Amino acid sequence: MNTQPIPWETIEALLHRVQKPGRYVGGEYNAVHKPWDATAVRVCLAFPDIYDLGMSNFALTILYDLLNAQPEVLAERTYLPAPDMIAQLRGAGLPLYTLESYRPVAAFDILAISVAYEQLYTNTLELLDLAGIPLRAADRDATHPLIIGGGHGTFNPEPVADFFDVFVIGEAEEVLLELLAAWCPVRHLPREAQLRALLPVPGLYIPRFYRPTYLPTGQLAAVTPTDPAAPPRILKRIMPTLPPTPIRQLVPNVEVTHNRAVVEIQRGCTRGCRFCQAGAVTRPVRERPAAEIVETVAAILDATGYEEVALLSLSSADHSEIKPLLEALLERFRGRHLSISLPSLRIESFSVDLADMLSQGRRSGFTFAPEAGSDALRRRINKDIATQDLLAVAEEVFTRGWRTLKLYFMLGLPGEMDEDIEAIIELAHQVRRLGLSIGGRKTEVHVSVSTFVPKPHTPFQWAPLANRETVERRQTLLRERLRGRGLRLAWNHYDATRIEALLARGDRRLNAVVEAAWRNGARFDAWDEWRNQAAWEQALADSDLDIADALYRPRAEDERLPWDHLCSGVEKRFLLRDYRRSQAGELLADCRAGCHACGILVNYPGMWTAEWECPEWGV
Repeated sequence: MNTQPIPWETIEALLHRVQKPGRYVGGEYNAVHKPWDATAVRVCLAFPDIYDLGMSNFALTILYDLLNAQPEVLAERTYLPAPDMIAQLRGAGLPLYTLESYRPVAAFDILAISVAYEQLYTNTLELLDLAGIPLRAADRDATHPLIIGGGHGTFNPEPVADFFDVFVIGEAEEVLLELLAAWCPVRHLPREAQLRALLPVPGLYIPRFYRPTYLPTGQLAAVTPTDPAAPPRILKRIMPTLPPTPIRQLVPNVEVTHNRAVVEIQRGCTRGCRFCQAGAVTRPVRERPAAEIVETVAAILDATGYEEVALLSLSSADHSEIKPLLEALLERFRGRHLSISLPSLRIESFSVDLADMLSQGRRSGFTFAPEAGSDALRRRINKDIATQDLLAVAEEVFTRGWRTLKLYFMLGLPGEMDEDIEAIIELAHQVRRLGLSIGGRKTEVHVSVSTFVPKPHTPFQWAPLANRETVERRQTLLRERLRGRGLRLAWNHYDATRIEALLARGDRRLNAVVEAAWRNGARFDAWDEWRNQAAWEQALADSDLDIADALYRPRAEDERLPWDHLCSGVEKRFLLRDYRRSQAGELLADCRAGCHACGILVNYPGMWTAEWECPEWGV
């Protein structure tokens, strides 16, 4: 295996032929450069999309900092080049390389790939192939890097299980170090023996040691361990307390999606929105103390020179110290013109207060995510906000000087009717009229509607995808009725949603379809300008899968689901109860107000203080 760096002159010769050559040169401020021969384990961290997105992925920032803090570990980064640079590398016969040392990715001991969402699956194959690594785990041996997958996409990794050696289920900070400790003593052994040595590590899913079986109807019967040491169910790993935030965060060479410092102020969410996979798989909630956040922000600003910091959370306003935290930050950095962003706020007056504190006179756009147009449908999805309350908050937003309000909705939610689409239209017009009456003709209302995909480990995992005719008819209705000055509408293509849903909900038989789509030319499935729908359609047509059954058949309550052997900590029986509540239009209160017996308390004993109580589980 060639471990020598690619000469800089060879790379430089390609850069004048591509857009944004700064994506491919490395040398970012705060990048870590360790001597290759002085470390025992070399890990390549990969995000299978372009630099602009990968540099904004905070999970990779955490792991980069964590691994390089270990004296015997070297960690470098790679991202999937844009199509123009891919063509240049292939034309020159060069492999994918890391940005720190320009060494081939295939020279590393371990390749850890972020599987953040389903649209990265074909990109993952492109990344492996560009690196010169065999796609399928069965075709690799101990001379190839150990391929590890992590991220939210691993909560149903079955559609890409054949391409990975190991999946990390849950939060990686502790389990990744445990994996390295178990792997290093056996790294000289054949790959089968290496993987068997990893079986005792909690939170690792090794597909090689599990076999799916199917019923005569074609439905999944079971996913069964083939080795006595392989656990029948893998429980996700979680960090009892949030680890320290990386201080020396990378400063990118070119403008990226989120070019700012990041502090994770809270992990998990207690809201219980039934459509939200992130909220389900990141439970329980863990907060970072406000005093620690303030000192961390100060340290990051000194180490990076950033002038903006994002306080990262699924629901920032739910942090118990959010208001005093913001007051402390504004006071501490009053003379530094620091911009503070809260990526996720609830629809309430308190959120407007928080945004007002941070705006410092700047009034750009304000964002709400009602998700559904009517009160009844919002109850079904457990989004506890009434239309009148939403309008009252919108009025407050306009009164305080904002002139653009962005509203996010989903189409195809379980139980949705045409009346719910009419409610979106009416709500948008009501908000627009409010804005006109307060802020005049400069007021704009931007409406974005995405098509809902039922995701694993949520109460809606039993629900079908809405069919094309229904979704496109409702999109047409929105386009016809949301016109005129001050109104803008954005929507997504059903073809892309259909592939996302298939990959989100599929089983191991989809591996062949993913590979066929990639070989047909599918890449960058999340990008409208690069997505190759024809490649997917051909792959699906050539398969013997019943695609309509996979997408549009409601799942039976007792049916075996492809991800049932992987546990997010939230038990299936709770999800089923909550699905029934949705069908009855029943709200479920924020679990900070009282335990609803989701399973977290029993699956993670010892993490909880005395005020936590779950009578149903006896905890």
